[in-house]
Amino acid sequence: MADHARTDPTGTARARTARARTDPTGTARARTDPTVATPGAPDGPVAPAHVIADDAEARAVAASLADEFRTDASARDAERRLPRAELDRLSASGLLAVTVPAGHGGADVSAETLAEIFRLLATADASLAQIPQSHFAYVNVIRRQGTDEQRKFFFGELLSGARFGNAQSEAGTRHVQDIRTRLTPRPDGSYTLTGVKHYSTGALFAHWIPVLARAEDETPQVAYVPRDAPGLTVVDDWDGLGQRTTASGTVRLENVRVPADRVLPHHLTFQGPQLHGAVAQLLHAAIDTGIAGGALAEAARFVRTTSRPWFESGAERAAEDPLLIQRFGELAVRLRASEALLRDGARAVDAARADLTDDTAAEASIAVAAAKVQAAQTAVEVSGALFEVSGTRSALNSLNLHRYWRDARTHTLHDPVRWKVQHIGRYVLDNIRPPRHGLL
Repeated sequence: MADHARTDPTGTARARTARARTDPTGTARARTDPTVATPGAPDGPVAPAHVIADDAEARAVAASLADEFRTDASARDAERRLPRAELDRLSASGLLAVTVPAGHGGADVSAETLAEIFRLLATADASLAQIPQSHFAYVNVIRRQGTDEQRKFFFGELLSGARFGNAQSEAGTRHVQDIRTRLTPRPDGSYTLTGVKHYSTGALFAHWIPVLARAEDETPQVAYVPRDAPGLTVVDDWDGLGQRTTASGTVRLENVRVPADRVLPHHLTFQGPQLHGAVAQLLHAAIDTGIAGGALAEAARFVRTTSRPWFESGAERAAEDPLLIQRFGELAVRLRASEALLRDGARAVDAARADLTDDTAAEASIAVAAAKVQAAQTAVEVSGALFEVSGTRSALNSLNLHRYWRDARTHTLHDPVRWKVQHIGRYVLDNIRPPRHGLL
């Protein structure tokens, strides 16, 4: 990334002392000219990134960008127009660096604020909200497992507007934690990375791609690989029915060289009380809650402006139909419950961050699991009910109102909430703490 300057959220530069980009060993690192189209590099330059000061500013910037992104969200989805310009706006706004610790120049916002950022973005465009979800998960890996030099380097990248993608999941294995990508040591102390990843949301747009791989001793490691590294190929082959513009395609790694200081010991994350899974799941719950909120607002707008009243209601306007009023009330209660549980889960995460123990980590995981269950069910219900309350015309393909349901149905498949209900039940009955992994 370019040396970061203080800017306002619109990308207008303010003076700030530039600092040289170095790798974790302190050696100056050459950057590919961002204006040159190179294999694997994100298209076009990234504007100097604004540095957000606090939680209040982060929420205000997110609300402003959500309003901006909402305008063309339907067209982007219908045409599968990838949101490159919008992601550059997101980078320039500073939102992607809001969890950088204050000691490194970031705002270090609360989990409650981070969840609200994702909820706001998802009300406008669930694909745009999904793309940075893994970004923040892998920022947390650096916070927890990075050395001082790794933190200094990567937090500097984030403050300059860098985006992390992800290369985590693999298709065709026994289960989601059966990772077969290998990180093999070389005689010079570096590594070679080989494997194939799927559902790699954000990788196509990323500057760095965190790759989950297994070392020789089978422990999971995360290698942070530049997007333009030789041997790394990102294939835009995502063909999902929903979240069409996340570009959640394939990443191929063929003997990719990785310096030792770009590898972090992810297995250590789960050897003690941790919030890695809770934070990742909190953001998924925020996306589902945002989809539900966007769908309910769209349904209300359609009923007010377009729907006709049913003749038996005696109403002059569809919005005066007492049965429709009843149904909107029911859906609003579901949505408010999701929003409340999302806040509750976020506050449990913040409380655990302040005093991290096995008990506080377990409470945070359970609170977030409850939020995720409610949000997933509400997103699917409300986005489907949009057609129920809006009437026949709402089903016209040209209106693209089905994007809310398609996004909800696709995103809620990420991990099964039925297992979260199991963990919640065991916790309530016998005080059995949930297992330590990245999905709780």
